[in-house]
Amino acid sequence: MTRADLDKQPHEVAEMFDGVAERYDLTNTILSFGQDRGWRRATRAALGLRPGERVLDVGAGTGVSTEEMARSGAYAVGADLSVGMLAAGHRSRPQVPLVAGDALALPFPDGVFDAVTISFALRNVVDTVGALRELARVTRPGGRLVVCEFSHPTNPAFRTAYLSYLMRSLPKVARAVSSNPDAYVYLAESIRAWPDQQGLAGRIAEAGLWTRVGWRNLTGGIVALHRATRI
Repeated sequence: MTRADLDKQPHEVAEMFDGVAERYDLTNTILSFGQDRGWRRATRAALGLRPGERVLDVGAGTGVSTEEMARSGAYAVGADLSVGMLAAGHRSRPQVPLVAGDALALPFPDGVFDAVTISFALRNVVDTVGALRELARVTRPGGRLVVCEFSHPTNPAFRTAYLSYLMRSLPKVARAVSSNPDAYVYLAESIRAWPDQQGLAGRIAEAGLWTRVGWRNLTGGIVALHRATRI
């Protein structure tokens, strides 16, 4: 499996990410022009983590985002569907707790986390609302959710230029730096098909277990941070 389809069957998504695991972090930094580091810091800040709290990072991949969460002093654990990504993470970040887990069936009891987050992975789940309900299940009442995900630039001219980069330039760059460039064709298509900021806020509300849903844009709306509180 070199790339998944937009129907996002879990085994296809997992196999696709297995194929990009070894150079995934480097490729993301190159394709985002280094903006990925700032997006991770902004996610950590939005979670408002305190020392001693427990935070779950879903879709953690190699654990680079989980490692960022731990800088707050909270206990951070990452979960991911791709065993290839987890294996790469265990090699590069052996101190970061990483476990195999499906966003639709997380291997944790109810209400054990003070906060949950998912970065650039929610759009890869076949059932978005189902994943948001599962995230709520493992979060205590009053706990926090932050979704960091690609979104829609708010300036029309910038959005046109951005979409051109996604569909034309990004796959070309990926061919030079990625171990599986076809996966980045899926990346571009999945970003283009993803709902805008208001649309994702609606899906979070639709899950029925999150309140005080809001968002703020990063990098002109290329990325949006959606935040909510567990009922």
